Amino acid sequence: MKLDHPWLMKLGALLASGWVRWWMGSLEYKLLITDPSVDPAFGPFPRRIYLFWHEYLLLPFYLRGHCDIAILLSRHRDAEILAEAGRLMGFEPIRGSTQRGGAEALCRLLRIGRSYHIGITPDGPRGPRRHLAPGAVYLASRLEMPVVLVGIGYDRPWRFQRAWDQFAVPRPFSRARAILSEEIYVPPNADRTMLERYRLLLETQLNQQTAEAEQWALSGVRKPGEKVVTHSPCRNRFPGTPTSDPSSSISLEADARASLPKVA
Repeated sequence: MKLDHPWLMKLGALLASGWVRWWMGSLEYKLLITDPSVDPAFGPFPRRIYLFWHEYLLLPFYLRGHCDIAILLSRHRDAEILAEAGRLMGFEPIRGSTQRGGAEALCRLLRIGRSYHIGITPDGPRGPRRHLAPGAVYLASRLEMPVVLVGIGYDRPWRFQRAWDQFAVPRPFSRARAILSEEIYVPPNADRTMLERYRLLLETQLNQQTAEAEQWALSGVRKPGEKVVTHSPCRNRFPGTPTSDPSSSISLEADARASLPKVA
């Protein structure tokens, strides 16, 4: 049996999701947030785009499953287990990147953005590390969805030094911290100049929030307004899932194929 056999992938996903629940479940989580409604566990609407760096994927993966979030993952074979594990954890995986399937992934994100929050690691899947690619900014502009930046930090995590993102694995029973921004709106139908202006703004702010979250996790100090958070599905879900207008989806797809940047 080949190593990429579907049944082996499903088994790997089951083991991976179980490991994430067990390992990440030992951490102490605290959140700093100005507007609690931007947390997808408490504010299902409006739909938002959440941006966080690839190296900290494990935290939102554990904390916010079953919150109507679609996540963008690469089409690389190594991401197949992650996609299956994402489904088991309560996410809707979208496959694609700038290298493979970017236009197709962007079209699907444009369709699904009316019904789901969207989670994107804007420096993935190959970097450069902590460099925000333009796809997420373009998506926010076309869908007129607010962006929420999520800065994440662990207390002295283990890192894969040879990985392009220095992927972080938190130590068991250590501190994990997250800082969420308020909603940020990219102007609709923004041109290249405006998209680049917002790309730089979002990249700078996300790096600042990440550095602050890392220092907070390392120091363990108490911050005014901090909240203890746990693994939690959305508590205010409405019956049924809102759907987009089909004619609107067709228009968005056509625009996407002729668009400026590829998906991040």
